[in-house]
Amino acid sequence: MTDARPGKVRERTCIGCRKRSGPTDLLRMTVSGGPGNLTVLPDPERRAPGRGAHLHPTTECFELAVRRKAFPRAFKVPGPLEATGLRDYLAQRDNQDVRTV
Repeated sequence: MTDARPGKVRERTCIGCRKRSGPTDLLRMTVSGGPGNLTVLPDPERRAPGRGAHLHPTTECFELAVRRKAFPRAFKVPGPLEATGLRDYLAQRDNQDVRTV
């Protein structure tokens, strides 16, 4: 895939810590489900359809995003979102990182 703007560095903002990073350093997330039952899902391949938001793949940034109520704003949807699946994904990823170190 070629970049439409050569020389332009792609950056995304983490919804937790608000720091800018390249897309490969951040985990993309999407929302799935119907009204009243919206769930935040990790999209590590960055291929799922729909509006995406980005987060550093750490529990610290996740907790900041939850505390700041950043998920509904980032996805432009009303009300709270279920993020248990994302929390489990990040915890599993943290456990794998600890084992490899």
